[in-house]
Amino acid sequence: MTSRSNIGPRPDDGLVRGERTLSALVSAPSEAAPDLVLGVETSVSGRRWLWRPGALAVPPHLGLGLAQRLELPEIVGRLLAIRGIGLEEATHYLVPTLRALLPDPSTLTDMDHAAARLAQAVEHGETIGVFGDYDVDGACSTALMTELLRGFGCVVHTHIPDRTTEGYGPNVPALAGLIAKGARLIVCVDCGTAAHDIFAALPTPADILVLDHHKAEGPPPTILATVNPNRLDCGSGQGMLCATGIAFLTAVALLRHLRRDGFFTEARPAPDLMRFLDLVALATVCDVMPLTGLNRAFVAQGLRIMARGGRPGIAALLEVAQAKGVPSAMTCGFALGPRINAGGRVSDSGLGLRLLLTEDLEEAREIAELLDSVNRQRQQIELGVMEEAIRLAEAQIAAGCPVLLVGGEGWHAGVVGIVAGRLKEKFNRPAGVMAFGEGRATGSARSVPGIDIGAAILAARQSGLLERGGGHAMAAGFSLLQEAVPALHAFLNDRLAAAADMPAAAALSVEGVLTARGATVPVAEQLLRLAPFGQGNDEPLLVVSHVRVMKADRIGKDGATIRAMVEGEGGGRLKALLFRAKAGPVAEALMDSGHRPLHLAGHLRAEEWNGTVSASFMVQDAAWA
Repeated sequence: MTSRSNIGPRPDDGLVRGERTLSALVSAPSEAAPDLVLGVETSVSGRRWLWRPGALAVPPHLGLGLAQRLELPEIVGRLLAIRGIGLEEATHYLVPTLRALLPDPSTLTDMDHAAARLAQAVEHGETIGVFGDYDVDGACSTALMTELLRGFGCVVHTHIPDRTTEGYGPNVPALAGLIAKGARLIVCVDCGTAAHDIFAALPTPADILVLDHHKAEGPPPTILATVNPNRLDCGSGQGMLCATGIAFLTAVALLRHLRRDGFFTEARPAPDLMRFLDLVALATVCDVMPLTGLNRAFVAQGLRIMARGGRPGIAALLEVAQAKGVPSAMTCGFALGPRINAGGRVSDSGLGLRLLLTEDLEEAREIAELLDSVNRQRQQIELGVMEEAIRLAEAQIAAGCPVLLVGGEGWHAGVVGIVAGRLKEKFNRPAGVMAFGEGRATGSARSVPGIDIGAAILAARQSGLLERGGGHAMAAGFSLLQEAVPALHAFLNDRLAAAADMPAAAALSVEGVLTARGATVPVAEQLLRLAPFGQGNDEPLLVVSHVRVMKADRIGKDGATIRAMVEGEGGGRLKALLFRAKAGPVAEALMDSGHRPLHLAGHLRAEEWNGTVSASFMVQDAAWA
């Protein structure tokens, strides 16, 4: 059989020798479909398995050369080459540091104005208001600015809006309330870029700063400063940062300004900004920002700060969520983020901020337990909406709609974004989900790579179809009259017509093939050199080829997880896990394979249990061999 070299151990060896992982041999692509992995045109879930773009063009010696020059395992060098990371970039990729990657904050438009006004407030002990969004990024950026300014002795009042009664972004009553408490400076974080009318309508004047990252559709508001790398006249190149990242850069600029003013003394030293990196890491992951460049440094170093357990709220939430081991990007995205978000979705929008700010261990535990309970409530609400949303979406798919736009009377506005994400994953289409009530529709949209939903929502707003709307390429929020929903759907279908050509299920982008015998703990540990994983830096998706299921059972709550022991053709056994597996073709393949040979696609990880470390394969898809 003709073979092609790729990552992982050789099928006839399957061993890791020292620090070097031997290249695998996998089937050469056919002339008709050169990008297919192991010839999988249609997996059991209907997906194509394709080599990651550029993987086949990378000569084996390139990865080997990187590995040798950087003293890395060969598998890591190969993956770096596949991802287009050369020798010059590799050092900052593997060991990202703020010293090397942090930009001059002044490159962001209006940053110097913002830092100067904040310095004035600090030096004069002013009362300050901080207005944030109700999601994780909003809570983290509000917590960062509040903790920083209170540390300087300022009185800081905060406000997180109620998602249902106030909606997204600044509103006049809330801002007026902060002014009534004595705030003459208001900092809006993770919102405010589009709040021109709100700021203009304030009955009592105040200096307003906006620290935001959402796309702008025109000039910034007429306020003191709008620091937003995505405003049209900002050339900083930092548009990939979340609001908490912008808040951190603002803190850096503020300290620089205070140093110039001689504010810090031996008796009044400058604060250590590194302690805020746990907030920056959490927000960056949960707001699905690309984990490249500066964000990679933020997350890598922020996770180390988080692991120290210095913030009582995060430590308590990790314990309540039963998140064991060293915190990772996955911990942020799947354990911490959903629970912090749950307060803003279906309960008290200020719970997440209170959790992040509290220094009291008992209060931290109480809030963490409450958020965990609220998150379970959110999950139940989501299930009820999801069933009906799928039914409506299936009808639109049958009608040939490029964009899915569904809604229901009485649907909870707090879960529409999650449901939109689920529809996007299930149907591989841009999806919007709306809650109807009193003749109005409040919605959230999620998109697939290559389809900019944020730009489409802005265009719909500019066309007069929406009352409010904004976002970024992968996610957006909007509100409109319910009677205008059909016109909005027609507008989106026309503008995003290219989505109709997308396959029913997204193709898997595979980086390597290995055998069950080669799926070892050392290989799994070597893959972690590429972490943190997330948007823009995916965890390597691998295929374990030609395995048979020897035993499979259901574990966990309600039996929703499948645990299978698989055996390779050339020997070697491996534990495979499939989550959210109550039903579906992949679950059926694992439970009822009849010992037929399978290829499994997923992620190889080293897991510790009772002091023993073993390799586990987290299954994403399966195909008959």
